[in-house]
Amino acid sequence: MPKSKKPIKAFRHKNEKRAHIPSAEEAGYESANAKVQGAPEQKEFPRNPIVHRGQDPELYWLNKYGSDDREDETSVDIRSLYRHEHIAPESIIKGLYRLVANESKEGPDLTGFTTAELFGNAIAHEELDKVSDYYTHSDGWTNRLMQGDSLLAMTSLLEREGMAGQVQCFYFDPPYGIKYGSNWQLRLNSRTVVEGQDDSLTGEPELIKAYRDTWELGVHSYLSYLRDRLLVARELLHESGSCFVQISDENVHLVRCLMDEVFRSENFCSLITFQKTSGASTLTLPTTSDYLIWYARDKEKMKMRKLFKTQQPGEAGALEYRRVETESGDIAPISEFIHDEKLELPEGARIFATDSIVSPGGDEPDIELEWKGKKIVLSCRPNRHWKPGVEGIKKLWAKGRLLRRSGLRIYKRYFNDFPYRELTHVWNDTRGAADDYVVQTATKVIERCILMTTDPGDLVLDPTCGSGTSAFVAEQWGRRWITTDTSRIAISVAKTRLTTATFPYYELYDQHNCDLRQGFFYNKVPHVTQGSIAKDEPPEETTLYDQPLEDKKRLRVAGPFTVDTLQNYEPISPEELARQREAETELASFEDGIFEELRHAGVKTGDKQEAVKFTRIDRLSDARLHAEGWYVPTHPNGGQRSVAASAEVPNEKKAYLYIGPKFGTVSKQAVNEAIKACRDKRDGDWLLILGFSFESGLQDITTRDFGSFRASIVRMHDDLLQEGLLKRVAKSASFVTIGEPDIRLKRSNGAATVEIAGLDIYDPVKDEVKSRDVHDINYWMLDDNYDGSNFVVRQVFFCGGDKDEFDAWKKGLSNLALASTKKKAEQTLKLEIDDEAFANAYGHISRPFKVEKGQKIAVRVISQFGEETTKVLTVR
Repeated sequence: MPKSKKPIKAFRHKNEKRAHIPSAEEAGYESANAKVQGAPEQKEFPRNPIVHRGQDPELYWLNKYGSDDREDETSVDIRSLYRHEHIAPESIIKGLYRLVANESKEGPDLTGFTTAELFGNAIAHEELDKVSDYYTHSDGWTNRLMQGDSLLAMTSLLEREGMAGQVQCFYFDPPYGIKYGSNWQLRLNSRTVVEGQDDSLTGEPELIKAYRDTWELGVHSYLSYLRDRLLVARELLHESGSCFVQISDENVHLVRCLMDEVFRSENFCSLITFQKTSGASTLTLPTTSDYLIWYARDKEKMKMRKLFKTQQPGEAGALEYRRVETESGDIAPISEFIHDEKLELPEGARIFATDSIVSPGGDEPDIELEWKGKKIVLSCRPNRHWKPGVEGIKKLWAKGRLLRRSGLRIYKRYFNDFPYRELTHVWNDTRGAADDYVVQTATKVIERCILMTTDPGDLVLDPTCGSGTSAFVAEQWGRRWITTDTSRIAISVAKTRLTTATFPYYELYDQHNCDLRQGFFYNKVPHVTQGSIAKDEPPEETTLYDQPLEDKKRLRVAGPFTVDTLQNYEPISPEELARQREAETELASFEDGIFEELRHAGVKTGDKQEAVKFTRIDRLSDARLHAEGWYVPTHPNGGQRSVAASAEVPNEKKAYLYIGPKFGTVSKQAVNEAIKACRDKRDGDWLLILGFSFESGLQDITTRDFGSFRASIVRMHDDLLQEGLLKRVAKSASFVTIGEPDIRLKRSNGAATVEIAGLDIYDPVKDEVKSRDVHDINYWMLDDNYDGSNFVVRQVFFCGGDKDEFDAWKKGLSNLALASTKKKAEQTLKLEIDDEAFANAYGHISRPFKVEKGQKIAVRVISQFGEETTKVLTVR
């Protein structure tokens, strides 16, 4: 094996760039840079782009133009995205196999990857001045998995990172309607699905249900939600780009009208119908299909790659092939060759259909031909012309391509001339492609959209990540991708799926430079036509863009990608938050929603999903404490009793609440002030610090005893940020106390291992710490050389999984190992699977790594509920 040809490879987009953005640990630097650059804090979008054109009809809904129906523009906050994790599967898999060279000691370069090789200049830039560096420099491209509201994320890409016109394909799979259908996932490891029960939703990638359908104003909120995101998508699209929206028949008519307004009706491309199920009994007709509404940014400039399907005689699309010509020239119906529902043709027989030999327009003479001494006259008729010309007709006759009789539909189009048919707008072969999924779109549907409208190296954006199918498909076909979701569960599922995926290694057209923009080597097939035969020309070749040539001696894994987040911002001071609370009515409405959710769903505090529910919450004018609430502790026998039920039942207990900013990070200063205020009150049992993100170091506090009260850091679910989306489920887990992982560093002879002993979560109701064992952790990741700013995943372990997460890797490595043992002696380079490393990948002890004094080791633990905790250890 040549040194340059590694057996395990990932596609990298070496010639593409992305804006240099800060890491989550560096939140705040970009704000100063934005002020220096004079960047606006909001972006205005027209609520209806067609209003001033007067070309298309307008769809009207409640609050379309704001609360007073007079606002022409909608404002979107411009927030920053932060790099949260760096993941390179190509580097991670290197720890699970070994390459053993032959006696000549020749073999590929087995050195590891540097972070610069994997992630461009994202880390090298750290030496530059941060304030002037962010957004003004570029990094090498890495794909992006982003957590946060899609509208804010896309607007950040548009305004902060200057990505207008860079997206080639936008694939949007929003909720189909506004009914709550129990499609919200709470755990990563649940294995059964019972429709209608939130606690039975599975966490497998194929079964993700990562968004809900409950909207405050019903279909009106739904349309505003779609409109806002489509407006930003239009700005992000390249002039040759396309936008696909997946929808059901419930709202397809409304979304079609809405997209006319955003993209203009003349840019409508197609309404694609794809089959999803075999149908179910209904009062009317069974529904078996969903739809894709396809618009171009500019239809005249749109990129389009036609796709073709192989076909067989008798299939839909090939029904016209009804005759058979035997080797002797006899012609008979195809039905005579079907026995026991099987087509049995004699040797040399060919199936054919007939086509016309004339086209409208013109006026050409009749043609007199001869066959076995008999004259046959072909009459073109008025206002017609011969398709291949007079001489072309004679050539077709001489070559036996015309039926030996008079007529106009006598051209014999043999089935094997081109046994393919162009893909139409009806896809009836997509059912069953994703039988193991609940709401995930069949891979084939997304695959076709991407293959039709993009080339390798182009950028695909999906604002509805779910289980990451769009990213998975884009990765397979060598496209760049960005996808986002508000759900931590969805992000974790997609991250796992992409990290452990394997793909065919397609042969690059520019193999030397590995330039994906040059495309792949594709399978090409001849397309025999009337014209090519009549002109004695070789048939044109049709490129099958879904059939690139594959190098079966290589295994491909996903390329490097980052996990970005919107949920880490510059810490906001208590004074600034107090000013916002006084000045903004929107913030008051936001807090009212939090209070209502606390009363309804409570705070999750333990491995049994017990929730502390509040009976009453009142807002306070105190700048340090924002509310006070009362709750009843859980009775030892289970359940909550009324305060008045018995003198033996504990009285209601009181809690004080500090609510972090809607867009911002809870600062240490704010927590210190809240603790002092709670101590001064002297009547509280519990202090809750609620926030979407917390300044570095605060998460280590988790829950702490302050004598007369305890303080807990509580993470608010990101969905509470999403406008118009209200959750009304008791098990929604909108508020979860942050747990403290039990991590142990073991050293020996200059090396070390990390052991995860468990994850503790404090239960303030029972006043005890509950220890979750390693099986309550879904997976954990290790950066054994943490630089304090960039969490680079160097090892990953699925201690709470079913030991099948790495099956694709192990199968692919096994095939390569088998192939390496069958090579000639002079080329023996053997790949061996490290069985011990694979076994450890499902445990709670890391593989050994070198350590030095002062080295930082970061461990990130993700529980079955999607809770994430990071702990940093320093080698002393």
